Parts: sequence; structure tokens; C-alpha cells
Amino acid sequence: MAGGSIRDRLRELAPTISVGVLTADLLSLGTELALLEEAGARLIHVDVMDGCFCPAMTVGPPFIKAIKTSLLKDVHLMIEQPLGKVGDYVAAGADMVTVHVEAGRHIHRVLQVLGTMTNANDSSRGVLRGLAVNPGTPLETVRPLLSELEMVTLLAVNPGWSGQRFIVSTQQRLQELWAMIHRAGRDILVAVDGGVTKENVGDIAQMGADIIVTGSAVFDGKAPKENAEFMLRTISAATQVKG
Repeated sequence: MAGGSIRDRLRELAPTISVGVLTADLLSLGTELALLEEAGARLIHVDVMDGCFCPAMTVGPPFIKAIKTSLLKDVHLMIEQPLGKVGDYVAAGADMVTVHVEAGRHIHRVLQVLGTMTNANDSSRGVLRGLAVNPGTPLETVRPLLSELEMVTLLAVNPGWSGQRFIVSTQQRLQELWAMIHRAGRDILVAVDGGVTKENVGDIAQMGADIIVTGSAVFDGKAPKENAEFMLRTISAATQVKG
């Protein structure tokens, strides 16, 4: 299956973090990414916003292509009508492409097309297909798409506005999503994105998230390596306690 090798690799790492790079020092991005690797992180997360799907505007394919790293590139597309655009992100080196269920009429087709694409970094590992769901969107919208994806991301904040707190109902939605995936008999990763801090990352890991997306909690302008190490340790300890 397309994306299977990446999914299997992440299944072995889970639970883990995907670190948003837009809060890093972009003038020293190579150095910042090297610190993440030293800390043991394996994914970087890039939020792509078009100013239409959500208020903010960020980066596009040239930025993805310019990132030189051995870390997996986890690209989250918060853009409208992504069908004609996903190919540009894959060609730029995205290992994982997540689109929003709310982003257009033909999201099933987007996922199908992604499943035919070749990973520009390593043709043997495919492109992992992800689907993101906003906090106010019913989870039932995910059910018809489960056969065409390898990851579902639950947003724990509304995309595009800074300074939001983690929405507590995300825990219940996470439980409902896991039940849906189990009933479908699918091996699908579950990610949580938004409002993640050093204080709550352990709690989120205990909720059952495979991948926890974080950004400013790591790239705080002070100690990114130490912050990433702290979050990975906290996640490991929290899941051992749960087990």
C-alpha cells in the first residue's frame, strides 16, 4: 500500500513528536534541524496555509524543497481545493501529505491520487496519506475515507489562530476515532495537532495519540534540543505508566 513503509516505520516509533519548523529560526534552519536529530526527533511538520482555508498564510512547495534533512517531512496542507496542488508538494519532497476533510468536494479523489505518487526522496517508501479534521467537524466524515489513508489528524485547536488552548473534547473525539478505526479493521496512525505544551504532552500521549504535533514548545528561541528531548522522555514515561 502507498505510504505503508513510512507508516510501519512510524508505528515502531509511536508515540512520538512531529516538530513544526515555522517557529524555528529560519535563518539558521539547518542548525535547528540538526539539533532535532541529535535529540532523537524523526519528523518535522510544515503547516501550509493559503489565507483562504484559514486566515494565515505561510509557505509553499519551494520552502519544502529547500529543507535539507534526513528527517521525514510531514506536510499539513490547510489549503482549499488541494486536488491540483498536492503533486507540487510531493515533488518538493513531502514524505507525508495531510489534507483536510473540509478542504474540498473531492477529498476521496485527492487521497486516491496521492496513493499513486512517488516519493521524491526515496521511491521505495511511498507517500503517507493523511486526513485532518477540524474540531467542529463530525468524525463521521472520516469513515468513507478510511480505505484511502494511513493517518488521521485531529486538530485540537481551530487552524490559523495563534495562542489557543488545547480543546478538552479532543480526548473524547480521539476515543471515538480509535473505535471507528478498530471497527474498520484498518492500521491507521492517529495524530493530535494544536495546543501541545511541555505541560500537557504526557497527558496527550496517554490519550492514545501516535504522533503529537508540536512547534513553539520545542522552538522557543532558547533550547530546542533540550525541549525536544524533554517531550520525547515525557511521552515515553507517560505511555509506560499507561501500559
